[in-house]
Amino acid sequence: MAKYKLEYIWLDGYEPVPNLRGKTQIKEFDAFPKLEQLPLWNFDGSSTRQAEGRSSDCVLKPVAIYPDSTRKNGALVMCEVMMPDGKTPHPSNSRATILDDPGAWFGFEQEYFLYQDGVPLGFPKGGGFPFPQGEYYTGVGYKNVGDVAREIVEEHLDLCLDAGINHEGINAEVAKGQWEFQIFGKGSKNAADQVWVARYLMMRLCEKYQVDIVWHCKPLGKDVDWNGSGMHSNFSTTHLREVGGKEYFEALMAAFDKYKNEHIAVYGPDNHLRLTGLHETQSIDKFNYGVANRGASIRVPHSFVNNGYKGYLEDRRPNSQADPYKIASRILQTIATVPTK
Repeated sequence: MAKYKLEYIWLDGYEPVPNLRGKTQIKEFDAFPKLEQLPLWNFDGSSTRQAEGRSSDCVLKPVAIYPDSTRKNGALVMCEVMMPDGKTPHPSNSRATILDDPGAWFGFEQEYFLYQDGVPLGFPKGGGFPFPQGEYYTGVGYKNVGDVAREIVEEHLDLCLDAGINHEGINAEVAKGQWEFQIFGKGSKNAADQVWVARYLMMRLCEKYQVDIVWHCKPLGKDVDWNGSGMHSNFSTTHLREVGGKEYFEALMAAFDKYKNEHIAVYGPDNHLRLTGLHETQSIDKFNYGVANRGASIRVPHSFVNNGYKGYLEDRRPNSQADPYKIASRILQTIATVPTK
């Protein structure tokens, strides 16, 4: 028997965006524990805006487990928040709203800024701006990425791979100090679980660098010529991959147009600052789609059309601060309104 350090991770009740929380429990196991071996665990919901002090218990229900290579016998345990009975989802539990569809696939492109002393890495400390954006995207060299950013993103990549997270890649983004990582998962909840754990790993890693991760979609404001941050969401279903067809696709896009306000409502706060029609976005109050159009609400890959309108689509409206559980939930709700026969 060995003692394992189980880091239970959950989302608190803050709005409009929850914060990540975590606490460690020590348990003995013969080998790395399986999900079904992990116990429920309570916490003080009055300190996370999920309960009142007079009845403060909330319950953590493990839903995914990953190795934590930063700790001896460490494990990262993603949890849902439940009511005290351990069975009823807490109102803040957005994961519980996702339709269970093993044929749903999601790929999230998480953009973010690395900040130190109140400004993005590479920005002048006394105010002002570096050279205009242009060479920073996928850039190489000190003038483009500095001396610490790549060290952070490479270490984060290794931590994710060690954890078994299906990390698909990284790149420097359009603005100075802005980066992106991509996560893919099969099943309606898998990719979203992994995005939250990848965010946790990034934030915890940056503690030792005295760097903060800014997930906000437009931290430099909308009145400057600097890109905001998104979380472009690629999605498909079994029907979309195997049957598809132009008629079904057009009906699906009509449904996305019909429910555009419901989508925007869960695609992250302050999205009006980002979805302006500029910097590779469509205006927040409009919906459109286009082949290889990065200024559209939905980008349609050439491969999708060439394959008989089968494959995946990219919703470019979700922003970097959005909850991937809510994104997946809303996309699948809209898809479910379109008949497949």
